[in-house]
Amino acid sequence: MKTTDLTERAIYASICRNDGIPAREIAKDIARHGAGNGGNPPVDRHTVNQYLYRSPFMRELCYRDDGYLWHGLIRQMRPHLGLADFCGWYGTVKEFLDTPEGRWFEELLDGCRRIGRNLNDTRGLFHSFRDARKVMVQLFRDLDGICGDAPDAAASGYTGVQGDTDISAGAGIVSGREDWEIAFELRINRAKYIRIYADVLVITEDRVFSLEFKMKDRIDPEEVSQAAKYSGYLEVLFGPDYDVIPALVLTRAEDLYTTAVLSGSTAEVPVCSGDMLFNLFDEYLRFLAP
Repeated sequence: MKTTDLTERAIYASICRNDGIPAREIAKDIARHGAGNGGNPPVDRHTVNQYLYRSPFMRELCYRDDGYLWHGLIRQMRPHLGLADFCGWYGTVKEFLDTPEGRWFEELLDGCRRIGRNLNDTRGLFHSFRDARKVMVQLFRDLDGICGDAPDAAASGYTGVQGDTDISAGAGIVSGREDWEIAFELRINRAKYIRIYADVLVITEDRVFSLEFKMKDRIDPEEVSQAAKYSGYLEVLFGPDYDVIPALVLTRAEDLYTTAVLSGSTAEVPVCSGDMLFNLFDEYLRFLAP
């Protein structure tokens, strides 16, 4: 994959935050928004035009309409319109919790077929889908319980996960966070230039949690690298208003919350068990009092 530069990011962000923008206005839009070119000279129209036709992100995830206006296939504001076109399942957290497991699973499979996701179940893929769902439902149950928005979960009708029991949990979701977005099986692989995969994304007001799920109880350095592999490209996709937090989630482990050094660097990636996923969100969003 080609490494994106700050100018490319700025141009892509300008296109994706506007509902149609002419090429001649992109440089002005970047200047208005303080594109963060790291001290580089301001972007001029000539530079913009060069990037529009040779940058991988512009070539694969943007288009020009008949009126010569540029659009992004995925909007860089909430809700992220267009993101669903690249996911097996996408919706708000409330929609996720209100969708019974059986229906969610069928919708996920339909979505995976639509985006070309391989559904070979010989290695337990379907079980891993359900396993990830169970962990995510438990995460939002923990948010309810620990943050105190729903002190009586039973009274709210929120029963949590009991085996394969379906859940109707929307009434118990943490106040103010029901419109977070959640995506399962993100696959962006339109041509040879851009490739972005993620098991689960949780998109808050200003952060994207990219969660790589493994049904294991031990940390594998290769899987740590896999968890962080597409982070830089997700940062471009979601734009400068978002921080991307990659993490490896080991659903067969218990009481695990640590970091692992990314091979070949000094960067660290959070690693947690499914029952400790709340701690990852709390570290960045600070639900609990210090």
